Amino acid sequence: MDYRSAMEGYLDQSIAPWASDPVLVSAIQKQNAQTAGYDSAEIDRLDQAWRSEVGMSETPTIDPVVTGVAADFLREHVAASGGTITEIFVMDAQGLNVAASAVTSDYWQGDEAKFTETYNAGPEAVHFGDVEFDESSQTYQAQISLTITDESGKPVGAMTVGIVADALM
Repeated sequence: MDYRSAMEGYLDQSIAPWASDPVLVSAIQKQNAQTAGYDSAEIDRLDQAWRSEVGMSETPTIDPVVTGVAADFLREHVAASGGTITEIFVMDAQGLNVAASAVTSDYWQGDEAKFTETYNAGPEAVHFGDVEFDESSQTYQAQISLTITDESGKPVGAMTVGIVADALM
């Protein structure tokens, strides 16, 4: 099956209309102001802290990403998708999670294609991931990632949306 054309259609019809919503853009811009000076050691430290908190009761690194207005906005879009979307997360200019509909396995996405082929590639960039089995959702899914821009069209971050593969058929 040609998932790519189905993914392109889903992006155009169901994701693009809200991808640069002011709720997301302002959350990214706020975090960009905080993380702009982070070096690789600080990013590694935060990513390690995140990974150690996954599944724990105390999650001070994770909590700000999965709570608040932007995370609620993402969860609303997951719910409105009727089971098509499994997860959504938004990244800042460093590739660090800003907001997520649910906990991700790591905090830093900056070394992955979902970030390097979107934010680093400019305002119109999109990355379509392969269909893969997702352990957390126990489904085959594909990820659609895209650059998030501010109102002037300048890239501020990126977003990844997990889509159930069966929903694309």
